Amino acid sequence: MRTAYRVRAYPDAEQAAVFNRTFGCVRLVRNKALAERRHRYQSEGKRTTYRETDAALTGWKRTEDLAFLSEVSSVPLQQTLRHQHTAFQNFFAGRTRYPRFKSRSGRQSAHYTRSAFRMRDGKLILARTSMPLELVWSFDQVNLATLDPTMVVVSREPDGRWYATFAVDTDDPEPPAATGHEAGVDLGLKDFLVTSDGDRVANPRHLERKARNLARHQRRLARCQRGSNNRRKAKTKVARAHRKVRNARQDFLHRTTTNLVRSADLIAIEDLAVKSMVRNRRLARAISDAGWGEFRRQLEYKAAHARRTLVVIDRWYPSSKTCSACGHVLTELKLSVRHWTCPDCRTRHDRDLNAARNILAAGRAVARGDSGDACGADVRRQGPSLPRSATKQEARTARCSA
Repeated sequence: MRTAYRVRAYPDAEQAAVFNRTFGCVRLVRNKALAERRHRYQSEGKRTTYRETDAALTGWKRTEDLAFLSEVSSVPLQQTLRHQHTAFQNFFAGRTRYPRFKSRSGRQSAHYTRSAFRMRDGKLILARTSMPLELVWSFDQVNLATLDPTMVVVSREPDGRWYATFAVDTDDPEPPAATGHEAGVDLGLKDFLVTSDGDRVANPRHLERKARNLARHQRRLARCQRGSNNRRKAKTKVARAHRKVRNARQDFLHRTTTNLVRSADLIAIEDLAVKSMVRNRRLARAISDAGWGEFRRQLEYKAAHARRTLVVIDRWYPSSKTCSACGHVLTELKLSVRHWTCPDCRTRHDRDLNAARNILAAGRAVARGDSGDACGADVRRQGPSLPRSATKQEARTARCSA
């Protein structure tokens, strides 16, 4: 298993100059290789291999205009070509979108492999630098002096902060003891999540709480003249405000997913079409602020590390419209209706709690491998790997035992 440790870095003036020069060369190589890949594919219909881009990089260094590429370490330049090649493989496999050009105003990074750095007694010395990089190590359970990283990533955020990330190959952790508990999770906006046990986690609405402060900084940025020092300072303040929102959201999601994984052996969630849901102009900001996609990503890898079972129920499963007591399925249920009474068994339901219970029932059926009904939901395994999804559900009137 590969683990990453990200810490604050404080380079001196000489190191900052070397890193900034490296960032510029990495960005240039990435964008130039991407432009030539695109031109070749559009004109000749041929794809470009990594070996061809590596040979092109050697040729660029020999030209008079790009001879400065030899002034920085060659490892980050080759790594950005490898990452771009992997990005194109993922694009042609349908796993991600088309690679984009790198902007100089966003996050900058450089990847150093073993040949471009050395660790001695907890001191990190990178290629083309003479002094160790000052770090603030914040992981008490790990000794930096004995750390054996396979890769080091130096990055600079738009707000000016520097970071160093250590990628380390470690053994798989010991899985925690079984809890004998199962949980269904329904995500929402009023309450971030509701579990099948009735527990509710309020939506902190991080962006909404900082919206006025962020808007003030953005107005100041808009009034500054392009290219001026005042605009650069205003841009840093905007990036700092975004960083505070981002860090608060990440902390909340990590705490929530960790508590779920520790408390349940089986976790069932719904496959939400976040990309389609954000097209709603009224709810786009709130949905993006909730971070449902990041919540699922964290839940997936944490469940895999802890040997927990994560089941993803199909987005078309009518979890909110199905009665968790008798299995009756409503033909229509508006989003504004938060409580409803089953017309068959007269059970009064809270919309979110009822959905969480139905999601858990469907998740249990998937985990058992049953192909029968689970409260009106036809579910079955979808491949051997986790997470698994239930098949598409059709709303129908049916009864079954809860």
